[in-house]
Amino acid sequence: MPNYSDEVNEFIKTLNHPFKTEIIKVREIILHTDEQVSEHIKWNAPSFGYNGDDRITFRLHPPKDIQLIFHRGAKVKDNSDFIFEDTSGLMHWVTKDRATVAFKNMVDIAIHEKAFTKLVKAWLIATRE
Repeated sequence: MPNYSDEVNEFIKTLNHPFKTEIIKVREIILHTDEQVSEHIKWNAPSFGYNGDDRITFRLHPPKDIQLIFHRGAKVKDNSDFIFEDTSGLMHWVTKDRATVAFKNMVDIAIHEKAFTKLVKAWLIATRE
């Protein structure tokens, strides 16, 4: 059973965004990947945590697409030995331990849903502490 938070439910309810339907779908996918995934609002957007640490956060502005930031938490970590192999091809690396994933629309999400689900699971495992 996904860990929906009242805070994010309320945020989504009042969200005025051209990709609101897509954001809801991506939220569902992430929350269904693992029963330990939690959510809250961070950086004025839904953010997903695992074992108490933020791991994936929506970037809602500018609203040109549906973008997520895959990260290892708010604090800078030693990434000298961090390695993550993206077999999905969905990630665009910003730094060695931070990447973005973007979807253009609902069709794009549907096409990549299985690969994205596997990517989320792999990221959560790889970034556990």
